[in-house]
Amino acid sequence: PLRYISKYRPFVKHEAEKNKSKWKTMGPAKVAVPSPNDFLQKHSKEPKLAPRKKEQDGKKVLPLSVPLRTYRPVIRTKKDFINKNAVAVIKGAPKEPRPFCVDTRQGDKYPLEPSGLVPKYIKKKNYGVLPKYVTRRNEEMKREKEEYEARVLEELKKKAMKSLPDEERTNVLKALKKNWEELNHAFQGLPVLTDTRYKQMHKEELELKLKQLEHDIEALERHKGVYIAN
Repeated sequence: PLRYISKYRPFVKHEAEKNKSKWKTMGPAKVAVPSPNDFLQKHSKEPKLAPRKKEQDGKKVLPLSVPLRTYRPVIRTKKDFINKNAVAVIKGAPKEPRPFCVDTRQGDKYPLEPSGLVPKYIKKKNYGVLPKYVTRRNEEMKREKEEYEARVLEELKKKAMKSLPDEERTNVLKALKKNWEELNHAFQGLPVLTDTRYKQMHKEELELKLKQLEHDIEALERHKGVYIAN
């Protein structure tokens, strides 16, 4: 039997040949070669400005008065800096050598001033001056002491008390010490054996007087201000 052939076969074949690209993967068969006269020149891709018009409306265009960025004006002075510097060096004081400190046997040295070996603190303006808070505290203590003494004196005046002068206080102290020496001499002269009642009472009486005198002497020596009844 004969093979079946579709009646649309020529149409499909025509459509396939019509849409097919022969150089789809390998490129076109021939490529236009550029002309040797169309080579790339320097600054050819930069934008070009229109040429400047020399005359505009019949008038000559004046050049710009703004100097260029690379312009460096030449400044001329009449001063002779070389001679001036030479005279300053000749008349100037000689430079003092910097003090150094050597700390190794090989002679390694370093500047002395920032090393910490120079006592800079004694050169301060406030060196040896009492701080402000100490001075303020001393003034407050002195003022409180004066107020306390004035208050005590006022209380004593109300109670008819008077202060003992220094000269009288010294005389009383000397008299108390003299009495203590006399009683002590008498105490040292007592017999060793106290076999009677009288001897025991006499010894106890001397001991009490000595203790009282020692107490009074200590009180006068410890307190400078003594007040007594008027």
